[in-house]
Amino acid sequence: MKLLIVLHHRFHLWQAPPWFAERLRQEFPQLEVVHLSNYDGVDKEIADADIAIAWSLRGEQIKAAKKLKWIHSTATAVHALMSPELRASDIIVTNARDVHGPVVAEHALALAFALARQLPQALKYQQQRHWAQTELWERTPHPRELSGATMTIVGLGGIGRPLAKMAKCLGMRVVGVREHAERSCEGVDTVYSWDGLEDALREADFVVLALPVTPKTHQLMNAARLACLQPGAYLINVGRGVLIDEEALVQALRKHSFAGAALDVTVEEPLPAQSPLWEMENVFLTPHIASQTDKMWERHYAAFSENLRRFFASQPLLWMVNKEKEY
Repeated sequence: MKLLIVLHHRFHLWQAPPWFAERLRQEFPQLEVVHLSNYDGVDKEIADADIAIAWSLRGEQIKAAKKLKWIHSTATAVHALMSPELRASDIIVTNARDVHGPVVAEHALALAFALARQLPQALKYQQQRHWAQTELWERTPHPRELSGATMTIVGLGGIGRPLAKMAKCLGMRVVGVREHAERSCEGVDTVYSWDGLEDALREADFVVLALPVTPKTHQLMNAARLACLQPGAYLINVGRGVLIDEEALVQALRKHSFAGAALDVTVEEPLPAQSPLWEMENVFLTPHIASQTDKMWERHYAAFSENLRRFFASQPLLWMVNKEKEY
């Protein structure tokens, strides 16, 4: 049985380290492991692969992979894989939602703390060697507490669920938005369906976007929904940049329609130098680092090897993706 690993990316942390393939060979000697450092050999190697670890395979490559039974994505988002050829196939897709989710949830909470306590502004004053005690207090909105505030989490999946528990532990009121509002979620006080999204946004002091990219969620936060945010509310995006209409966001922030935004993801990455987001005082940017942790690849190995044992035993796999819903 053959496993193909192909995870080429400009950011080295998102590429599988050499030890990953070597450990698989040692633990699963019945498995032939081919680890490519780029996409040059994919067409040849995919033809007889039974399993692939990848987040980007073209439709014609899927069609040519006559033996392929399972694709595992080391990302949470799988929209880049979802070609018509993959949708029409019997190939199982799994993702890394439980590897990344809790870490991204921590980052979202860190951004909420930073916004509430005006840490980005404090850093700017530090760089100016200015003791800005008065200036920081006189900003609108004032520095505030997370305890007692309302956090609306849009998406109660691998990120949203652990974030809800963390926020609840801090004494926050937690509102969730998900497709099936009848499903309760630990730590969430009120759950809205998609039809109640605008109401959930109006209640929030902090809105966190923790959604996959699907046709339904593309530019979910358009001008009309951004207008639902309270003047003192903050918007946090740790999902994908295209969840927000970026032009509408810039316009709303320029008008100070709401307090500000913290963005770990943007529509184009790296964010172009000419983007107005770089210099806006009510924007806090982190460069798509929410999932970064020194434990990431150990967690990837633990998750994938567990599913590999299940695969060999003909047991149901964990973290399976609904190819129609794309998550």
